[in-house]
Amino acid sequence: MADDTLGTDTPATVSVPDKPALEGLEESLGRRWREEGTYKFDPRTTRADVYSIDTPPPTASGSLHVGHMFSYTQTDVLARYQRMRGMNVFYPMGWDDNGLPTERRVQNYYGVRCDPKIPYDPAYRAPEQPAKNQRDWDVVSRRNFIELCEELALEDESVFEHLFSTLGLSVDWDLTYRTIDDTSRAVSQRGFLRNLAAGDAYMAEAPTLWDVTFRTAVAQAELEDREMPGAYYRYPFFAEDGTKVYVETTRPELLAACSGLVANPDDERYRPLFGQKVTSPLFGVEVEVFPHALAKADKGSGIAMVCTFGDLNDVTWWRELRLPTRAIIGRDGRVAAEAPEWITTDAGRAAFAEIAGKTVFSAKEGVVRLLGEAGLLDGEPKKITHPVNFFEKGDKPLEIVSSRQWYIRNGGRDEDRRKRLIARGHEIEFHPAFMRSRYENWISGLNGDWLVSRQRFFGVPIPVWYPLGADGEPDYDHPILPTDEMLPVDPAADAAPGFDESRRDQPGGFTGDADVLDTWATSSLTPQIVGRWSRDEEFFSKVFPFDLRPQGHDIIRTWLFSSAVRADSLHGAAPWKHAAISGWILDPDRKKMSKSKGNVVVPTDVLEEFGADAVRYWAASAKLGADTAYEIAQMKIGRRLAIKLLNASKFVLNLGATESNVLAGDASVVTNGLDRSLLARLAQVLEEATRAFDAYDYARALSIAESFFWSFTDDYVELIKDRAYGARGEAEQASVLAALATTLDAALRLFAPFLPFATEEVWGWWRGGSVHRAAWPTAEHLAGAVEGADAGVLPTVGTALGGIRKAKSEAKVKQRTEVLSGVVTAPEAQLEQLRAGLGDLLAAGNARDLTLAAGTGELVVSDVELVPAEEPAQA
Repeated sequence: MADDTLGTDTPATVSVPDKPALEGLEESLGRRWREEGTYKFDPRTTRADVYSIDTPPPTASGSLHVGHMFSYTQTDVLARYQRMRGMNVFYPMGWDDNGLPTERRVQNYYGVRCDPKIPYDPAYRAPEQPAKNQRDWDVVSRRNFIELCEELALEDESVFEHLFSTLGLSVDWDLTYRTIDDTSRAVSQRGFLRNLAAGDAYMAEAPTLWDVTFRTAVAQAELEDREMPGAYYRYPFFAEDGTKVYVETTRPELLAACSGLVANPDDERYRPLFGQKVTSPLFGVEVEVFPHALAKADKGSGIAMVCTFGDLNDVTWWRELRLPTRAIIGRDGRVAAEAPEWITTDAGRAAFAEIAGKTVFSAKEGVVRLLGEAGLLDGEPKKITHPVNFFEKGDKPLEIVSSRQWYIRNGGRDEDRRKRLIARGHEIEFHPAFMRSRYENWISGLNGDWLVSRQRFFGVPIPVWYPLGADGEPDYDHPILPTDEMLPVDPAADAAPGFDESRRDQPGGFTGDADVLDTWATSSLTPQIVGRWSRDEEFFSKVFPFDLRPQGHDIIRTWLFSSAVRADSLHGAAPWKHAAISGWILDPDRKKMSKSKGNVVVPTDVLEEFGADAVRYWAASAKLGADTAYEIAQMKIGRRLAIKLLNASKFVLNLGATESNVLAGDASVVTNGLDRSLLARLAQVLEEATRAFDAYDYARALSIAESFFWSFTDDYVELIKDRAYGARGEAEQASVLAALATTLDAALRLFAPFLPFATEEVWGWWRGGSVHRAAWPTAEHLAGAVEGADAGVLPTVGTALGGIRKAKSEAKVKQRTEVLSGVVTAPEAQLEQLRAGLGDLLAAGNARDLTLAAGTGELVVSDVELVPAEEPAQA
């Protein structure tokens, strides 16, 4: 909570260092903030006082890059603002160690492989050095593997935590979690079981996108289109009268899996064939020709093979036309070893033997060779480049296989649910607003429910067992479920309720579900995990729905949408009130930075060279949703700003400004027109910056504050030095000290979310406590000083001072050279402003006399007469 009190926290003495510096502040202040609990969340609170953040848990097993500094700084700026606005900020940090990156890292680091069927060994210790050959790696239980993951995670997470602390994230480090720890696994399993009980989760045997390398099912959200070379092969099917019906396909290897042909119902070329049978070449299998609106008359020959399954169109045709399933590609990516039952001729079975057991690539070569030898290929293959579906982490094209999988309903097959989830999106305020369309477009394009089961070893186990019949076959229609007290469970290692381990995989016994949940099925519950859902409902009610979900735009379709799905089904609500969507970091050539492209910058190097405040300045200068170039120049500007803040503050405080000079209501001490102008502009800045922050436009708030600050240091501070030293009496000195102290106080608070180290350092020179627990500055206490004040006085007088300085520069004399006379020509309104600050202008310009002349157009300084330079003494 912010301390709103003004004028009560002055230290015993003002202590300003001789040589202020940024170096070392990250370590010393970071340590102090932790020791003093500056950013701790207070659970003794009400929901109205809380601002809760669903912080993205980074993959700690991944490598550090500047993108981490970019997006997490933007979140932190918002968190710091809300804290200064008086909110009790719930700002946790999680670590996403549930997924393939962690699985691979643990395997390679320790030299182990996971096998869920192996019993847990509490005494197991990983080898000090992994075996060089993978076949010599230790094989361990899933529980042992998870323990190794948590052991290694401590090392990985400490690196990230040090980075984030150095960057100045105002996270409460007592609020941390891992997506694979006992609590997260229990919450993930509990959420799944409640979805199952409500009918929102179900098992089905269905065509499934399959990665043959990882041997796992893949969800629609994990797809990635990659442009690949290919070719159209043209060959005929044969109608009953011998007529050749040509198809053109990029996947001739699936010819044996063909279960029908389809053409557009309006295509007159094929209307006579609808309902008729044709026979496939090579394999001699009869299939029917169907009309279907998805078939494109202008694609290839206009008639297509339906194979089970070549692509997602095949799935649609298979389902809607109720075609037989004729799968020949297995989960290993190879053609079946034996000829299927629907190929009945000797010639067909002999042809199949030519491709049996081969990879998809080899099978394609085999079928093309057989077609060529039979004289059935019509012309040369037409080479093309076309998009092919890949698993986003895979390196081989996906296949579609029929398998039994678990799904969570997401509107892909339910129009009412689809509309409800789109409506949920309107309960969330997206920043920037146009990002909502990505959420809605994704929902509108769904073609199936969310596949959440994965055929992996590492992850959150699906908490289900199945009874085995007398024949040893699983009864999938009557799963055995754990009680809530049992969670988390591992059905591959724990016996089902009502059974002991001896009955595992025995007729009349049980078998455990061997699959794990998709990593997004757990990550979709981060609000529930960190908010203590199902463990402390009172606490959960204080943070949920969360106020903010910050994340990248590339995972709106995965993390944001899946979180909305779970919150809708479990709570009947949207999970957050706001979604702050950050952009990508681009290299100088405007390409996305990524490890695979080799253009990633290591953040520790940047922090050491420029300092955290400079890096934060660069990140906060970018608006939400904007892809931003990595710019060293911008960091240099940020460092210059932070150093200027130190030096300008030193100057102000050394003039004698103290906390007692800060206006707290009575503004009668401020009598000078230039001082009142400064405070009038400050009041405008505070209102504009607050409006920008409230609209989540922190970049505009920074720009407003920065522009004002440079005007303050370059114009005002230069203009008032004479008065500040007391040259024009105590009243004028008191007026300027009040303006200086009040402005410095507000500037430190304005910059605190952006430059936490520099502002905290200066705050400690003349104030007690932390600036980050101080209240956000408002203009309320400036009302008396700014009533009737002209905010234009300062910029006008500053412009005139600039004109005098320019004249001296052009004359190649020192700036302290005296001006005998000069003329300032400006419109009458500006002349009035000049009169209000004329005394300061004369003093700052070291001018005896300035004539103010009315004119039109811009303010111009002319006819500047300087004191003649002294002639050098004659020898």
